[in-house]
Amino acid sequence: MARPLIGVSTYLESGARWGVWELEAALLPVGYPRLVQAAGGLAAMLPPDDPSYAAETVARLDGLVVAGGPDVDPSHYGAERSPRTGPPAPERDAWELALIRAALAAGTPLLGICRGMQLLNVALGGTLVQHLHGHVTQVGVFGNHTVKPVPGTLYADTVPEGNAVPTYHHQAVDRLGEGLVASAHAADGTVEAVELPGRAAWVLGVQWHPEMGEDTRVMRALIRSAGSAS
Repeated sequence: MARPLIGVSTYLESGARWGVWELEAALLPVGYPRLVQAAGGLAAMLPPDDPSYAAETVARLDGLVVAGGPDVDPSHYGAERSPRTGPPAPERDAWELALIRAALAAGTPLLGICRGMQLLNVALGGTLVQHLHGHVTQVGVFGNHTVKPVPGTLYADTVPEGNAVPTYHHQAVDRLGEGLVASAHAADGTVEAVELPGRAAWVLGVQWHPEMGEDTRVMRALIRSAGSAS
């Protein structure tokens, strides 16, 4: 059986350095494609593009991963910018929101990771907490904490036990978007996973960074769903 083609959204950086070059770059931490490959998929990078091409792009994929990265611009969920919210990434916001909406419309399996989960919530009309205390212990260093699944959810079917996961976030879901349910929580009650129940397509968002760990179960579940849908 052919490996499912999984598109992964990318960062867009004003300056990245390699060799003698320092140029604007569309890039992705290698953990993302390696996780897709380890779970049995083919990884394709999706740099920011004109949002009008999102549906055409998604139509060529078997599954979509929206990667982590900068804070979502609060204007997308009708909030004023907090002093703790990071600089905007307008190209990524516009492109990834369009990709999410196209995937939902097409029934394409979708996994949102950290920022990707937050964008999924915003795309469905939800809001975000702009700053959390205690979920980043050291700048530039991933921490870990345990997340507990909600019984009877898609996530609980995939990872039935409480599980320590790699984390690096200071924002989180506040009001859930339309149709979304929380499917995992941290010990302090922070929503750590969301999903859309009752849909034919597989849709899950996780607040942590599975690409920084050894557990491939969430990505394997996406790949299985993408293989079934293709």
